[in-house]
Amino acid sequence: MDLVSVLEEPLKNALGSATAKVMAEHLGLHTVGDLLHHYPRRYEERGQLTHLADLPMDEHVTVVAQVADARLHTFASSKAPRGKGQRLEVTITDGSGRLQLVFFGHGVHKPHKDLLPGTRAMFSGKVSVFNHRLQLAHPAYELLRGDDEASESVGSWAGALIPLYPATAKLESWKIAKSVQTVLPNAQEAVDPLPDPLRDGRGLVTLPEALLKIHRPQTMADVHDARARLKWDEAFVLQVALARRRYADAQLPAVAREPKPAGLLTAFDAKLPFTLTEGQRKVSKEIFDDLATEHPMHRLLQGEVGSGKTMVALRAMLAVVDAGGQAAMLAPTEVLAQQHHRSITEMMGELAEGGTLSAVEHSTKIVLLTGSMGAAARRRALLDLVTGEAGIVIGTHALIEDKVQFHDLGLVVVDEQHRFGVEQRDALRGKGKQPPHLLVMTATPIPRTVAMTVFGDLETSVLDQLPAGRSPIASHVVPAADKPHFLSRAWERVREEVENGHQGYVVCPRIGDEEDGSGKAKGKKKAPEDEAEKRPPLAVLDIADQLANGSLQGLRVEVLHGRMQPDDKDAVMRRFAAGETDVLVATTVIEVGVNVPNATAMVIMDADRFGVSQLHQLRGRVGRGSAPGLCLLVTEMPEASPARQRLNAVASTLDGFELSRIDLEQRREGDVLGQAQSGVRSSLRMLAVIEDEEIIAEAREEATAVVAADPDLTGVPGLRTALQALLDEEREQYLDKG
Repeated sequence: MDLVSVLEEPLKNALGSATAKVMAEHLGLHTVGDLLHHYPRRYEERGQLTHLADLPMDEHVTVVAQVADARLHTFASSKAPRGKGQRLEVTITDGSGRLQLVFFGHGVHKPHKDLLPGTRAMFSGKVSVFNHRLQLAHPAYELLRGDDEASESVGSWAGALIPLYPATAKLESWKIAKSVQTVLPNAQEAVDPLPDPLRDGRGLVTLPEALLKIHRPQTMADVHDARARLKWDEAFVLQVALARRRYADAQLPAVAREPKPAGLLTAFDAKLPFTLTEGQRKVSKEIFDDLATEHPMHRLLQGEVGSGKTMVALRAMLAVVDAGGQAAMLAPTEVLAQQHHRSITEMMGELAEGGTLSAVEHSTKIVLLTGSMGAAARRRALLDLVTGEAGIVIGTHALIEDKVQFHDLGLVVVDEQHRFGVEQRDALRGKGKQPPHLLVMTATPIPRTVAMTVFGDLETSVLDQLPAGRSPIASHVVPAADKPHFLSRAWERVREEVENGHQGYVVCPRIGDEEDGSGKAKGKKKAPEDEAEKRPPLAVLDIADQLANGSLQGLRVEVLHGRMQPDDKDAVMRRFAAGETDVLVATTVIEVGVNVPNATAMVIMDADRFGVSQLHQLRGRVGRGSAPGLCLLVTEMPEASPARQRLNAVASTLDGFELSRIDLEQRREGDVLGQAQSGVRSSLRMLAVIEDEEIIAEAREEATAVVAADPDLTGVPGLRTALQALLDEEREQYLDKG
């Protein structure tokens, strides 16, 4: 029987409809293979007790502990007015701490009989606090006894280790363990995807053995062997999919685009008022080398906010125009497309006046194409593209429409790639006579292994130097709930910056003209952290109004958000860039690409509502000139909360790569691998892209070699089958497009 037919069997056939339904709804497990790949989170040794001292609040936990005492109390209540109410209090211990269990009403009889002092059991429930003490109310439990009569409860975990699974309130760890035991014999039938020489060379156990050892280990050495094998599988299968993409791309034809000497690029370089950084020169060479080949470039350009990515991309576009082709830059928002168009036209000066009577030698025409343009301007832009009059076009999704035709599209530059869906970028690539070269840019720093995993079909260039003259940005957390006077001081600082001739941003998570009935918490009093989370996020329109009539009265305050008309947005940005506005209150539309060197202060309201990378992006909008930048992160979250720790991390470093590691450690791997965009559950269950850097790098090397020798994988049928099972067509296409 092959891997697919054994491991793709629906769980309802193996476990019955009721259990299968709960597993599908609460854990996303549908097949025998899904369940076998639902690995234990950790293991308890029979003789070793869990640390009760470290239990997290409000989390669903499973603990192994011993009953210290059990007391049955009777009490009067509305339901039992004659003192017939019953409450069972059980104290369990593990040597490190004690924990109270409580059972009420009819639910006391069975635990009163089962949980006698000295009894050991697994307990599962949600940790809460009552009378300043941790407790589990009505926990589920499974007795652990060594005698024959209870051999079934212990026998379901043959061996010295008890696996504890990622569980939910509806499905305790031991119930998952019993289900796994039911389907575990199927693992023997699983076809091994790894080629024998590779497996033997690395000393890895077979797949059936790994599945057996991960779910029913005798020793921790078994667990180690199983993890090593399963991590390798995940890394290797993923890297084979990516290696096949790279191989297929390398077979595609493309027009080599070599910049001609003494052309547009040379003229542009000659008029630059500054010298390129060493990093910009190095990355430009990598791009020019790629452009000169006869298969399409696929390159990811990542760089810190303000490291000069746009300059590198522009020089690549000019090189392609020199070689007779056209270049298209795809921006995620109209504000950003207009900003790019404006800044590139300004940087190029007279070289951007191609097609006019005053055009100088080597000039080209640069056109803007967005969805909101008037019909006449749009017709002109489309005509310039199809005739080849325009060498460079900058636009939004409007570039992708069927009507848009190019004379000879040679290069596609995608800015902030994570904003674009797969199909959109592909549609633009399909507009070339032959596949155009592709340069993807992102200002979100990505750790090397994530780049290898998520963008594995792209070669990576990194710009980690800031251009000369950039100023440092000081960042501080403003705890508005604990210390309201800190917030008052924040507004004073903004006023001081304006008085010194500078400008500022205030960023809010929400626009504020929505119908908003949310967040009205009723009933019992909430903890401060709940209060801060439950109320609606602060809104641009409300805050702008408050500031204009309060703390920033007398200053010129304007608003900018995504629901404004494109012309209005552009007018607001132009006024701000020209210094006619003191403070811009905006949503995250300013997150990427907005370049106003005179803006030195930024206040981010409800900063805890933004991700680490997003805060870093926003902060990069200040300190872009010679004056130092200031970023204030306002939050109502309590000091001990994870949200505050995240903000402290952002305030403590300007290193985007360090922050991206923090961001990644705090999120599930599936988020990072674009699970939401791919529509398929992440295939990574064991591999951690930060910790397992070495495995990923080695798997990439091995995968590249295997694919180069046998692109169709005809000699390794098990690997082909695993590829189909783990990376269905939809997900593989997603990987293809980054």
